Amino acid sequence: MKIRPPSVPLITVDPYFSVWSPADRLYDEVTEHWTGSPNTINGYVKIDGTEFRFMGDGDTAVIPQTDFEMNAFVSRYTFGNEKITLDVSFFTPLFPDDLMKMSRPVSYVSFNFISADGKPHNVSVRISASEELVLNKKGEGSVVTEICSINGLNTAKMGSEKQAVLHESGDDIRIDWGYFYLTVSEKDKVSFEKYGDMIFAQAEIALEENKDSYALFSYDDIYSLQYFGSNVKAYWKKDGKTIEEAIAEAYSEAEEICDICYAKAIELEMDALIAGGEKYSDLVSLAFRQVIAAHKLCVDNEGNAIFVSKECFSNGCAATVDVTYPSSPMFIYYNTELLKGMLRPIFKFADSDEWEFDFAPHDVGQYPLVNGQVYGTNHIEDGRYKDFQMPVEECGNMIIMLANISLRDGNTDFFDLYKNTVAQWVKYLLEYGMDPENQLCTDDFAGHLAHNCNLSLKAIMGVAGYSIMLKMKGEAEEAEKYMCEARKMADNWVKNAANRDGSFRLAFDREDTFSMKYNMVWDKIWGTGLFAPSVYYSEICSNKKHFNAYGMPLDNRKTYTKSDWIMWTACLAPTDEEFEEYIEPMWHCYNQSPSRVPMTDWYDTVTSLIVGFRHRSVQGGMFIKMLSLLDCFCKEE
Repeated sequence: MKIRPPSVPLITVDPYFSVWSPADRLYDEVTEHWTGSPNTINGYVKIDGTEFRFMGDGDTAVIPQTDFEMNAFVSRYTFGNEKITLDVSFFTPLFPDDLMKMSRPVSYVSFNFISADGKPHNVSVRISASEELVLNKKGEGSVVTEICSINGLNTAKMGSEKQAVLHESGDDIRIDWGYFYLTVSEKDKVSFEKYGDMIFAQAEIALEENKDSYALFSYDDIYSLQYFGSNVKAYWKKDGKTIEEAIAEAYSEAEEICDICYAKAIELEMDALIAGGEKYSDLVSLAFRQVIAAHKLCVDNEGNAIFVSKECFSNGCAATVDVTYPSSPMFIYYNTELLKGMLRPIFKFADSDEWEFDFAPHDVGQYPLVNGQVYGTNHIEDGRYKDFQMPVEECGNMIIMLANISLRDGNTDFFDLYKNTVAQWVKYLLEYGMDPENQLCTDDFAGHLAHNCNLSLKAIMGVAGYSIMLKMKGEAEEAEKYMCEARKMADNWVKNAANRDGSFRLAFDREDTFSMKYNMVWDKIWGTGLFAPSVYYSEICSNKKHFNAYGMPLDNRKTYTKSDWIMWTACLAPTDEEFEEYIEPMWHCYNQSPSRVPMTDWYDTVTSLIVGFRHRSVQGGMFIKMLSLLDCFCKEE
């Protein structure tokens, strides 16, 4: 991977258990939670009695960082002086095809050294993890500590003394319940030390030349989510496994896990390279860990997997539909069970007595409390908050995602569970979707907009998606009826959205405006033929006139953009070369931006600076180019 990560993932398990390095060199800055609040982990190497710092800031002299490599699963640093070369690798087994390992709250760091001068050396490393990992911020409460043995493995256990499990929700907050574990082999040492005003869990590991040694970072959050009034546990606990068993299992698999991480990373890089070129491969690899770690995988009281996203640094909403929608290509590509787990909470709420509307909800809570929609509830008038809903947006999103699940699975089993609710939503799209009223769309930061051309596209593709599922069920006559409606809507769209120069408008009533028509991508992927290829190409060509240094603006109102929508719109390009040309400025943004934060999806195309949002799951939308090449989708002739 040649891109310079704006921030480097070190520990990426879930929205709470998260540590990043916002620097090119591991010792240049304090390590952080994705929110930017310190999550301090320091690292030192002792060589023949002299100690050097390789991680975190401080006064100790550093051992120079000589190399850095990153792939989808591993962040690998190399340090060296005249005596040794030290490799330090951070990796987390976020395997979408293995939900037990993916949800297991254990992350690894490995150490390996070789002599640089041909002489033997006495080498050890020391890792210190601060109380910030178990408190919202340092000093906010007391911590309790314990030295224990887990299956012979020496472990330092640390947690908040208060232990108020799931006591609050919010965006810019960190976990202050549950327990952090730092685990090493039986021959290595663990302890607790106080440095300055913080308590640190500490491990000292003796290294043997050219042999990997490991430390494990683990976190047991006790209960992970409150789900419609019930506290539920993480998926890895579903068969009764304890954190001690999970840690012992993970340690025994360390070498195997590392090998699998590299093999899966190479597989992803090659598949992405074939699909979209070298820069595309970098972008999906950069996004991978962030996307999964913006979710929590749990099991509901009926035994179903629920995969709940946190809407990171926008408002902390849980299971937001218009965050799930842009992230969905990654999960359709890898494992539809994860996307089903994202949709189950929405359907549960939509089918409850609490939901009074004939369209889909926006969210089902604020992470980690998944008890019902919170977005817009501060704008209630007469007991309703309809003006701050996203009716066309969320109905279209849900139906499009269901169609993609059906196509990927080769059956409509999941759709069949909710077909009555979905029938109500497609009715809403037919009535209101062609020319949407003044309402929000997923780009709600831009405000309400009437006659939104891109929102109309979503309604059209939602109706088409519903037709696809009916056809798969063998209901050919009904399927054709809905596809005819989609064709009529598409014809009207082309007529009413066209500018005089052949481009297409932001809103039907705003001549000579522009926007990215990212929702049109499903017509090309599904091969539904609602829009002529000339419409795609006209859109791509007209977009090029509006490019700034770091890519295509979202629309004519501002110079900011959204990375997920850049990627989706790029998929409308007729050639590989034009696709790569479309996304190249975005690659340069992440490679050069002074905003050293986990991959933002909302940035300025002139300055490359973050506008807002970071660490959001929407970067799963980067996988849409790979998704578009799968055999389960129709292809244009």
